[in-house]
Amino acid sequence: MTRRTKSVEQSIADTDEPDTRLRKDLNWWDLTVFGVSIVIGAGIFTITASTAGNITGPAISISFVIAAIACGLAALCYAEFASTVPVAGSAYTFSYATFGEFIAWVIGWDLILEFAVAAAVVAKGWSSYLGTVFEFGGGTADFGGLHVDWGALLIIAVVTAILAWGTKLSAEVSLVITVIKVAVVLLVVAVGAFYIKTANFTPFIPPAVEGGEGGAGLDQSLFSLVTGGGGSTYGWYGVLAGASIVFFAFIGFDVVATTAEETKNPQRDVARGILASLAIVTVLYVAVAVVLSGMVSYTELREAGEKANLATAFAANGVHWAAKVISIGALAGLTTVVIVLVLGQTRVLFAMCRDGLMPRSLAKTGRHGTPVRITLIVGVLVAVAASVFPMDKLEEMVNIGTLFAFVLVSAGVIILRRTRPDLDRGFRVPGVPALPIAAIVACLWLMLNLTALTWVRFLIWMAVGVVVYFLYGRRHSVLGRREAAQVS
Repeated sequence: MTRRTKSVEQSIADTDEPDTRLRKDLNWWDLTVFGVSIVIGAGIFTITASTAGNITGPAISISFVIAAIACGLAALCYAEFASTVPVAGSAYTFSYATFGEFIAWVIGWDLILEFAVAAAVVAKGWSSYLGTVFEFGGGTADFGGLHVDWGALLIIAVVTAILAWGTKLSAEVSLVITVIKVAVVLLVVAVGAFYIKTANFTPFIPPAVEGGEGGAGLDQSLFSLVTGGGGSTYGWYGVLAGASIVFFAFIGFDVVATTAEETKNPQRDVARGILASLAIVTVLYVAVAVVLSGMVSYTELREAGEKANLATAFAANGVHWAAKVISIGALAGLTTVVIVLVLGQTRVLFAMCRDGLMPRSLAKTGRHGTPVRITLIVGVLVAVAASVFPMDKLEEMVNIGTLFAFVLVSAGVIILRRTRPDLDRGFRVPGVPALPIAAIVACLWLMLNLTALTWVRFLIWMAVGVVVYFLYGRRHSVLGRREAAQVS
């Protein structure tokens, strides 16, 4: 029952239902903007410095390259799938066509975790940077004993309104803000290059130490724990653990695939958008990592602790005006990240609702061709989570959820090549099955270098999802009802 698959032809046919049809407004440039706008967020301004100081040392650039390679391999697989099955839902829809309904549900449930947690975490970060830019204590207040982050509530409300109005509008807003934050990143690299000191690159990979950010027990990477590494601070364990952490800064290019159904020429443009956005951000990230490592010693970043960011490096060199510019860039970066994360969340839920695995009535689209009901529900839930609940230590939950999706998509390319070689593929992954297998291995490797505690939380979430599927999804599946009607 749960192994039933939804054919590619049926998935495409379902996109023509009048009540659940999405408007095709996007081209490859819009998709590239979406990709760059979500991938370049506050991560490049914050995670880079803290990871270099506490985990990798100057070798942070190697960690970025490792993460970029894993993302690049997975990106090729996403590009083939999106050009073959140009339907909303990304990895969820791809899995439905290859692995069957149950695995599709599992990956859909996984993506809900990825997008919802990421949107809430980023919204809280936006609120913090809002306070920095406008020089007040941050967007928080107490209401009758309840601590509310009104800044996070504000950004989610604005984003929800933009997305409910139309996807094209959100693309245009993203373009303007993306230009601002890319300009800030380029400014950081150009100015920072004049303050590079070669001595700061030595030792490039500091000797491994026990404890520290990599910790011990459940707080160290799973790979370090299993192999008896004693911790994942500095040394090669640190470089590998760092790759798994800075991977958070690359998350988002897969969201481009969720907009395939709203693209004018998905067979060509989705692949272009995914690969172009990933190439742009990889170059920028490695440049920032090299400049940061050369500007200030990793020991100074370590002393700054969790507060270490790019502004720390500039302040150490007397360039204090850069802190304000970096904060403006981070605020702009987080704005577009929230837009595209909420967009991805609504499109995955839209696909699941259209398939009946969640309430189908929510999949109706409004006069602007967007799923207004789902957008409002997602907006309210994420706003409540971001404004009321603490989100500390949940970034790695986003990483493990994303990597799990990458593994299934990469495996799905191999399966669909064998089961449906006749399909028209606008983009074809070279070197199948070797390249998708390499993508699977790379993603699993990064997953192993996440903390054991993250794995425990992830398995609990997935177990809850299995229960929900058997209590609701399986009994309300549109595909299941079609098959039952055919048998009767």
